[in-house]
Amino acid sequence: MSAPPPAAAPAPAPKPDAAPARATLPERLSDAEFWQLINELSEPGGTFRSDNLLSNEVYLQYVIPELVTATKPGRVYMGVGPEQNFTYIAALKPAMVFITDVRRGNLDLHLMYKALFEMSPDRADFLSHLFSRKRPAGLTAQSSPHDLFQAYAAVQPDEALFNQNFKAIIDRLQKTHGFALDPEDEPGIRYVYEFFYQYGPDLTYWMSGSFGRGGGFRNSPTYADLMVATDGNGTLRSFLANDENYNLLKGLEAKNLLVPIVGNFAGPKALRALGGWLKARHALVSAFYLSNVEQYLNMDGIWMDFCKNASELPTDENSQFIRSYRGGGPGFGGGASLNQGFNPMQVDLKSCAGQ
Repeated sequence: MSAPPPAAAPAPAPKPDAAPARATLPERLSDAEFWQLINELSEPGGTFRSDNLLSNEVYLQYVIPELVTATKPGRVYMGVGPEQNFTYIAALKPAMVFITDVRRGNLDLHLMYKALFEMSPDRADFLSHLFSRKRPAGLTAQSSPHDLFQAYAAVQPDEALFNQNFKAIIDRLQKTHGFALDPEDEPGIRYVYEFFYQYGPDLTYWMSGSFGRGGGFRNSPTYADLMVATDGNGTLRSFLANDENYNLLKGLEAKNLLVPIVGNFAGPKALRALGGWLKARHALVSAFYLSNVEQYLNMDGIWMDFCKNASELPTDENSQFIRSYRGGGPGFGGGASLNQGFNPMQVDLKSCAGQ
């Protein structure tokens, strides 16, 4: 009898998918690296319809409870505009932050904030520096946002304190950090800071810019309104809600890990250059706060350019766009306010895939 044929060799086991490379984001940037990164990623400044020194989105926290379950901490947060980013950052706890805005004035605003966070050991001192008002007695680490803003509501602006603080801001940026500010940055920072000095906790979105000082929709929320607002479920989530939130922002600023960039979302450089920088470090975007910028991109017929740019950012199924849209609830002028929603970035960017 002939021998039975040899048994077929077992098929090789499929190779497991390679584990994603570990992110190598810096634990801190040197002052030189921070300023170089701003210059390398930025485009020439452009204009917008208003200065946008303060959000008009009183409902911005409503999206946070679901957003924190859809995203992952320790990644890269991206955003546009002023202080509402701080509240999202406090909730999402990223390892690094990039704020991209077409206006050089927004970079000046964030340089002002950077200096103030670094100069202020706690929330009460931060408000004293921000509004150029002497710190009221009795405020502590346990003071609620309501306590803080109620106390500062009774304090008048102090011109001598404004001049002292402004000099300290510029000295910190130029002398302590060694940043080579552009010629327009120092007057730009002063322009921004004067509004906080003049209006204090009552500052609103409409008090500066092309709409006229104090003009436009006057029902927008004040700085105080935004800081004492909740997420709709009664939880205070603003970046000044508690010391934990404040210290998270203060820590990012101290490590030079909150990086403001000048760039048009639909422009030729900023988002694409940032995408390349992040990919080289195997980093992923946790969330990209867009406000309602897409409304204007659509009006100008350049949304697809933005889509192609955003497609260069490293994302996964947990990466989310945060968007603002018209139709706020009662109390702040209805349509004059904005609501928020979020959507997976990869799903939304399919419309420009391969183009």
